[in-house]
Amino acid sequence: MPGDRVEDLLRTLAPQVLGVVARRFRDFDAADDAVQEALLAAARHWPSDGLPDNPRGWLIQAAVHRLTDHFRSEQARRRREETLAHEPPPADVPNTDDTLVLLFLCCHPALTPASAIALTLRAVGGLTTAEIAGAFLVPEATMAQRISRAKARIKASDVPFRLPEAGEREARLQAVRHVLYLVFNEGYTSSAGASLHRTELSGEAIRLTRLLHETLPDDGEVTGLLALMLLTDARRPARTGPSGELVPLAEQDRAKWNRAQIREGVALVTEALKRGDAGEYRLQAAIAAAHGIAPRVEDTDWTQILRTYRLLERMTDNPVVSLNRAIATAMVHGPAAGLELLATLELGGHRLDAARAHLLELAGDTAAAIRHYDAAAARTANTPEQRYLMTRAARLRASSRIDLRGS
Repeated sequence: MPGDRVEDLLRTLAPQVLGVVARRFRDFDAADDAVQEALLAAARHWPSDGLPDNPRGWLIQAAVHRLTDHFRSEQARRRREETLAHEPPPADVPNTDDTLVLLFLCCHPALTPASAIALTLRAVGGLTTAEIAGAFLVPEATMAQRISRAKARIKASDVPFRLPEAGEREARLQAVRHVLYLVFNEGYTSSAGASLHRTELSGEAIRLTRLLHETLPDDGEVTGLLALMLLTDARRPARTGPSGELVPLAEQDRAKWNRAQIREGVALVTEALKRGDAGEYRLQAAIAAAHGIAPRVEDTDWTQILRTYRLLERMTDNPVVSLNRAIATAMVHGPAAGLELLATLELGGHRLDAARAHLLELAGDTAAAIRHYDAAAARTANTPEQRYLMTRAARLRASSRIDLRGS
């Protein structure tokens, strides 16, 4: 069996196997280590030996063997080992999928977002520690410590391995949605590195959100989140040029957009908006849909987008939303109106300078636009974004010199 197909299968089975083993042994940390060893063994043997008749059962059996050996070697756990060691390793178990339980466990409010993201990608996404470290451009040892601390906090919190009770489920579900949203965003626009995208992250976020949606099809915000991811990811093929350079939305070849994803995303958000008051993910998806259905950039319904951003801003009080509302305002009422809104914002990073530069360029203030493009380029660690901003500044410098010579 080809290695890439084995890898896909292992990532699908990983949370199912971990759920079974963690539930059985009641030790998430030890279960995760044992499952990772079982996955590595499968990755070594299955491509050459072929798939076992029951891949899921093979992984569960391998993980249970490793855990039994682990408990046998620890004198302090002798009593627990004696109970478990006499039980034969199961060839298979009832066909239950604990992926959703694992998502809620890994996104526990006791964890920081960074720790929850790492633990989710490891336990639910099936990524190795090395893969996660590479995606976030940190040393593998650093990521290993982050995951280890996260598992220790889960263990110390003594959270039962089950879905949270109805009273706390919405708060925990909010954390799950937020973590998946953060994973997708990091994959769609990497915070650092030589590539604009990290498709292993955005793809995994979409896969996990699909699973969540399949389990909770009536949750409007989960539906909205999936729609938002699909509608945003649909633009990815047109978002970079031949050399990996960033292509802004207004200049993208819309024939390259993934129309199947757009259709699915529009259908999802249309359905989600019928379910009571819209939340932040449904509103963001509605904005993404307005971009997705416009056949040309000049056909974009900026008035509707601006109305939606106003609703979203009142709901979230998020400075990034306020920045995007300012840009939408500029598209409807002119760059001066957008710049007036940006003047009231405080936002770290490069995005505020980049937005100011863009609107100043539209307003014809070339010198100020160059300054802000330069400032934005100095503040981003993503190479394609940096090159794009530097290129915009260089073009404005060149055009201003031509204008001066012409005069």
